[in-house]
This record gives sequence, C-alpha cells and structure tokens, in this order.
Amino acid sequence: MMSDRQGNVNRILPLIAMRGLVVFPYMMVHFDIGREKSVKALEAAMAGDQMIFLVAQRDTEIEEPDRQDMYDIGTVTKIKQVLRLPGDSIRVLAEGVNRARLLDIVEDDVYLSCVAEDIADDALVDDTTRHAVLRQLKEVLERYFSFNSRISAEAISSMMEMDNPAQLADVTIANLNLDYTVRQRLLSGTDIIQRVTDLIAILHNEIEIIKAEQDISEKVKSAIVSNQREYYLREQLKAISDELGGKDGLGAEIKEYKEKIAIANLPEEVAQKLAKETERLSKMPYGTPEGSVVRNYLDCVLELPWHNKSKERFNIHKAEQILDADHYGLEKVKERVLEYLSVRKLSKGMHGPILCFVGPPGVGKTSVAKSVAKALGRKYVRISLGGIHDEADIRGHRKTYIGSMPGRIMNAMRLAGTKNPLMLLDEIDKMSHDFRGDPASAMLEVLDAEQNFAFRDHYLELPFDLSGVLFITTANTLDTVSPALLDRMEVISISGYTQEEKLNIAKRYLLPKQFKNHGLTPEQLLIDDEAIEDVINYYTRESGVRNLERELANICRKAARAMIGEKKHSITITPLLLQKYLGVKKYRYEMAGKTDEVGVARGLAWTSSGGDTLSIEVNVMPGSGKIELTGHLGDVMKESAKTAISYIRSKATILGIREDFYKTLDIHIHVPEGAVPKDGPSAGIAIAAALVSALSGYSIRHNVALTGEITLRGRVLPIGGLKEKSLAAYRAGISTVIIPEENKRDLDEIPKNIKECIDFVTVGSMEKVLELALTKNKQPLFELPVSKAEIKTDIIPMAYNSDKAQVQITQ
Repeated sequence: MMSDRQGNVNRILPLIAMRGLVVFPYMMVHFDIGREKSVKALEAAMAGDQMIFLVAQRDTEIEEPDRQDMYDIGTVTKIKQVLRLPGDSIRVLAEGVNRARLLDIVEDDVYLSCVAEDIADDALVDDTTRHAVLRQLKEVLERYFSFNSRISAEAISSMMEMDNPAQLADVTIANLNLDYTVRQRLLSGTDIIQRVTDLIAILHNEIEIIKAEQDISEKVKSAIVSNQREYYLREQLKAISDELGGKDGLGAEIKEYKEKIAIANLPEEVAQKLAKETERLSKMPYGTPEGSVVRNYLDCVLELPWHNKSKERFNIHKAEQILDADHYGLEKVKERVLEYLSVRKLSKGMHGPILCFVGPPGVGKTSVAKSVAKALGRKYVRISLGGIHDEADIRGHRKTYIGSMPGRIMNAMRLAGTKNPLMLLDEIDKMSHDFRGDPASAMLEVLDAEQNFAFRDHYLELPFDLSGVLFITTANTLDTVSPALLDRMEVISISGYTQEEKLNIAKRYLLPKQFKNHGLTPEQLLIDDEAIEDVINYYTRESGVRNLERELANICRKAARAMIGEKKHSITITPLLLQKYLGVKKYRYEMAGKTDEVGVARGLAWTSSGGDTLSIEVNVMPGSGKIELTGHLGDVMKESAKTAISYIRSKATILGIREDFYKTLDIHIHVPEGAVPKDGPSAGIAIAAALVSALSGYSIRHNVALTGEITLRGRVLPIGGLKEKSLAAYRAGISTVIIPEENKRDLDEIPKNIKECIDFVTVGSMEKVLELALTKNKQPLFELPVSKAEIKTDIIPMAYNSDKAQVQITQ
C-alpha cells in the first residue's frame, strides 16, 4: 500500500473483471466465477488479506478483457466466503468496502493484478446540508417502500436508521433492479448531492412503473370478475330456457340420434358406445361445450361407412381399355393392376395389396391411381402425407382435447362413403417426425392386412375394418421411407418417359386438354412433331411431362393472342417459330464429338430429371505427382478417381505407361459444368479410360459412352438408371455404350428404337473397356521425361493379355 502526493491511497490488488455486475460499497453480493484468470485472482486474494478489486467489463461478451475493456471505477471488496460448485465454477460471497479508481494493470500472465487508487466521497459543506439530503432521500424511500412490498421489513428498518447519505444511497442502489450501465454511472460519481439527486429521480420513475403495473393488475382482476358474472348469467338464462321448452328441443335431438343408431345396423360394440354417448348427452344442459363435443362425436361415427360397399368391376378388357385410354406407356403398372383384377375375380376373399409407385415428379403416379379406381369401379380418395410430422394426423386426437378430430384415414373413409375405396397415400416419403410422435409408425397398422381389420382411431375409440381398402402409395424416392413401412408395400418403379413417349403423350393427351382450356381447335393451331420434339429437348428437362404441358399451354396462349390481334384464322408452329413463342432455348444437350481426343471420355449420369452425359477431361503435366479433382465432385466420385489411379499404377507396365508417372507427372481431372454437383460411382470406368488415354497418348473413340463402377482389381460393377442414361446417350448421338456385364438384364427395359440406334456392349473388366474405347492412334500431349527406364510398345494398351505381356526396358 502506498500514497501519492495528494494523499490518496494506492493499492496493488488482484482484479476480477465482472460481466454485467456492478458492486457498491456496503453491498453484500454473491457471484460465480469460472474463467481461469478470475479463479487465480481469487486464490491470490485468499492467500493474502482477502481483499480484491472488482470492476465491470464494458462488453460482457469478451472472454479475455484488457485495460480498455474495463471501466475506470470499481470497488475494493473483502471476500467473506468461497464455495466450489460441481464443475469448474466457484461461488463467492463478498462485501464492498470502498470505491477505487483503476490506474494500471500490473501483470496478466497468470491472473490480473492492478494498481487501484481509493476514492473518497466529496465532503458535504455542513451538517445542515447532510441532514437535508438525508431527509429528502428517506422521504422518497418511504413512498417507494409503500408501493413495493418485495423488500423485507428488516431491510427497510436498517436502511431508515442510517445517518450517512452516501451509505444510504449505495445500499438503496444495491436493492434496485437497474441496468448495469446505470449502476456504473452511479458508482463513478463522487459528488454525494448529485448521486442522491440521480437516485431520487430513479426512485420516482420506479414508483410510476409500479403504479402502472398495479393499475394493469386491477383491470385484469376486474375483467375476470366480469367474465365470471357473465358466465353465471348465461347459466341462469339456459336454465330458464330449459324450463320454457328447451328440454323439448333436446329431447327431439336425442330421439333423432337413437333412431339413426337403430336403422344404421351398426356392430354391437359401436351401437353400445353410441347409446352410452347419447345417454350422456341427454343429461347435459343444453348448449354446454361438452355437449357440442358429444354431438360432433355422434355425427362423425354415424357418417362412417360401416357396411356400405362399392360394387367392384372385374371386366379385365374394360379395365385395360380405361388404363390405355388414360395413360400412354406404364406397361408394368397396367400389368400389375390387371393381375390384381384377375386374382380378385378368382379369389373373392383376397386382401387388397398395397402398391407403391416410385418415380420422379410428373410421370403420372397420382393420375394412374385415379385410373385404377375408375377401372375397378371404386370410390377414389387422396391423402397428402407431405410434411406430416404428428402421429395424431394419422390416428386422430383423443376427444378429451378441445378441438379434437379423427385422423386423416377415418376422415377419408367418411368422405368416400364406402368401406372399399381406393385410397391414395400421396408423397409417403415426405413424412417426418418430432416429439409428438412418428406418423410412419402409425402407418404400419394401417398398411398391414393382418392388423387393419380392427383399426382404432384415437378419436373414435372403436375398431374399424380397413381390410377392404385398396391402398396405393406414391413416392419420389425410397431412401426416406422406413424399412418396416417399405416391407408392407409392393414397390413398382416408374421411370422417366422417353422422347417418343413424351411426343405421344403430348399429341394424345396434353394438346387436346390445352386446346379445350384455351378455346382452340386442332384446325386453328397445328404444331409439328419436330416442334414438339424441340420443346421436349430444349425447353424442358424433366422425367415427367408437367413442364412440357406448361410450355404447350404457353404456345396456346400466344397463338390465341396472335389470332385475335393479327386476325389470323390458323397458325402452324414449326421449329423455326419456337423462339418467337417460347424465347431462346433454355437447355442444351452436349452432342458427341466429331473427332477422337486424348484424355477426354464420355460418361453417363442419372439425375432426378432424367439422364445426362458427362464429359470427363484429363490433363497430365510434368510435375511432382499432384492430383487435382475439379468440377464440384462429391466424395464418392473423388474416391472413384483415386481407385482408377491406383488401378493404373498397378497395371502401368501392361498399359504401356511409365511406372513412375505418379512421381513425375501432375494429373488434373475435370468434369465441366462446375456449378452442378456431381457424385456417384458410375463414372469410374470413364475416369479410368480418360486417365489411361492421357497417360499413354492413345485417343478415345468420340462415339463411345461409358458407365460402370471400377474396383482396384479392374472389375466393372453394375450401376442403376440404365434406361435414363441410354436416353441421354441417344440424344447426344452416341453409337456405342459400354455397360457392366451385370446390367445385361436391364436391357429389356430399353425402348426398342434406342436399341436399334445404339450398340450396347457389356464388359466385366477394365481390360475389355480399354480395348473397346481406345483407338490405335497415338497422340502424345508432350514429350515425357526419360529417367532410369523407358517403356517401348507399339500396340494399343490392354491389347496385351496380362499373363503374356512382354515389355522391353532399357537402362
């Protein structure tokens, strides 16, 4: 401890920076600390005279405050008690002693220590001023305490006995709920009169706030009393109404319910439950909220089709005609429906199967379900499951809750009006779950033929037979459908339409529909087949036909405007006129190159909107063996590239490639259209072929496309989406497609016209791929550096048999 020239006392004390807390003299305070430097500072204080300097931080978010992050004025405090809490935090009980000014930070490596200068309050002029200040403050405090009952009587008595204005002001501030910045401003002032004046203004403001709160509380109480009085009067009014004839109205309602129950021929359990609810209703006062709940329940149960059934049609030929008239293609779906009809005709007791149509948007999944209902003669109801995340949406809410209602399944049955409708559960893959339950789990009972004969909705609390319902579900993908739910469904995949199918759909279904919607006739608007094909290829990119229908509607609108505005009687749309009606082409398809290139291979990809081609480019440059992969590639595709490089290293001698290429050359693999994410293993053999071509100098045939996964041993594994990929190859003008041997069985799904134009070659190993894809033309990109060994070969790589290869190496 030391003194300066003015006599102020300076101390060197451990320092703790407080976040959001300002400590005043005479104030007893609890606070928790956890920061390492704060704990060390506390330990240093406890090892000495237990005195510590507490100062507030300017910004409470800073973890390691410096001098500029702290206020100038703080409080010298004495530690009273220390308690270690679970974890690393410590609870401290301390008492403020006096104000002090922070002069400097002494050290900050282990804990913060500071030089603090004690500050004394400005002395009052005389006792008269002191008494005046003290009296004024106490008068305001008495008024404040009369409004605020949260301060204990002992604290009030202790404060009113104080005769030091500075002490009374500090203790009062400590008991007020003020922002820490306001507290800091009051702590920093040494003028007692100014401090008391500011405190009095704050107390007046607090008094006004408390009065406003009390007024609001009184108004709320008055409103509650008024509502209770209104409820009592309404109850009296209902009693008078009942005495004057209300009972007759309720009696007629009860009689009507009993007659409906009697003629409905309900199952015994259902009839007993409704009779019990009717008896309850008869004992309730007319117009009560609970009476409305019972009425809604009775109406809901009586509206359900307990016995009503639609008469099914088993005319196979008629059903086939309906399906063919409504949809073009979709042979698998049609065949499965006709099989179902045939089995139902032979075995009348068969439970309805659960079919799941899986395919991209716009391929006709929902409309097929409508046609199936039409072919079978069943009622059609649709339930959209997209975004459902509450089990109660399926099973219903218990009727004890206000606003409860049956689930979507029973609501659909009520709308259908029959026990055996066709129920479409649309977008079953879009269901989610949260803390309210998993709707997918609730669907397990609905779609299980062994359980759904006695399905219990939480609202109904009665068994209902769903075994006669033909459930059809739709999904865009099966990845998000739970395995247990998937096990209960028969999956039928619907792939995207081919260009020929889209052309026929547009001519047979979409154009007639748009002509009708726009008031046109085929004689007024003629669209060439070539123009429709251009709309399909250059203005839409999808597996289905929704966007195609929108573009055709756009043509019809513009044609209608042209006929009215330009007085034309008819318009013919040709490919040359499409830009006038639809604008510039939105999409393009990369066509096969006209010349063979080194290091460029054509891969095939599957996307949600159909198939596409990928141009895989490889450049090799003298370097140190770096590998660069660009083009927004996913992890799986990057791993395929690394697998291809490892395979080439293991076969470098046989391939006619320098064995040390991975040390002396940098390799850059790029897939154009870098803004589009790309992933999947099916580009493995295309990447490998491009790498071999770039490293050996042999070009790749420009009319060949490749798809297949590669292994480290050079085996070619099967891929998916072959139909869509084949369509992309067909559009790009590819004449040969190399596919894995195990995908040979998928060739049956390829349209006949595509198989006539493309030669599909199946391969089982990378050796066969290179033999088919590489040419005999060697075009080295640059002169490779010669080191210890030079490989000499004059034939196409992989024309060798790996067991008989002979390579000349010269030293």
